Amino acid sequence: MILYICIAAIAALIILCIAVIYHDTHNFVVRSYDIDTDKISGDYTMVFLSDLHGYVYGNNNDSLIKAIDDIAPDAVMCAGDMFIGTRIHGRIQYEAGLHVLTELAGRYKVYMANGNHEKKIKTFTKKYGNFYDRYKDTLKRAGVIVLENDSVNIENTAIRVTGLDLPLEYFKKIRKRHMNAGYIDRLVGAAFKDKYQILIGHNPQYFPEYAAWGADLSLAGHVHGGIIRLPFLGGVISPSIALFPKYDGGEFRIGNRRMILSRGLGTHTIHVRMFNPGEVDVIRLHEVKDVT
Repeated sequence: MILYICIAAIAALIILCIAVIYHDTHNFVVRSYDIDTDKISGDYTMVFLSDLHGYVYGNNNDSLIKAIDDIAPDAVMCAGDMFIGTRIHGRIQYEAGLHVLTELAGRYKVYMANGNHEKKIKTFTKKYGNFYDRYKDTLKRAGVIVLENDSVNIENTAIRVTGLDLPLEYFKKIRKRHMNAGYIDRLVGAAFKDKYQILIGHNPQYFPEYAAWGADLSLAGHVHGGIIRLPFLGGVISPSIALFPKYDGGEFRIGNRRMILSRGLGTHTIHVRMFNPGEVDVIRLHEVKDVT
């Protein structure tokens, strides 16, 4: 009898896990963050997207776009990896991510930095030709502001957005590449201390370096929430093959510097999410007179 009970319990657990995986791989949630700062006047709302990897929610990502429209943000920030940088059935499957970004750019200001998948296509021109240039030009014609180691000030605000375009060696697996002091300054210039400085940097491993550079808010992705999340332990594995990564998803702080790490919207290679649905992040900046 005990054996049958154990078998039934194991079978029920397996069925539950399959159901959770199916749900979390095919659905997303909206998570909100509120940040007080004395650097801006008024409030400012951003939607933050990352790591769609060509995934489609609903009909042509209509459900994803509607969720963003329901929020009605002042701007959309994107940390890249909107497609998978590998030919599938002989071609890059870029259409889903392109559609989301160009549709949103018709409604909101969209600021985007590259992830490692865009960087891969950009770097290996012998293999992929001018695909990246054509993709970027299409985004820019639609109004997307593509930031490749450059910055823009958001009109009528005291907010500055910088997009970090790291070389691929900073996405190596297993061993994290050391980043020398001053490296980010050499890539993008100095942070603006008199503005609320946002840095979109796809790889969250370098949050200490982002904070030291001067980012008030770092926006990152890449880790997919650890693919599988366990209670009290968090994400299980990162794309760099690190078990239980320190930065897996959510909000992190170093002093008064913050990082919002998106758990992403899609999957690649391991097409599984468990206790870890895709997510859209809402970040609300609030004016305060004194944050000390």
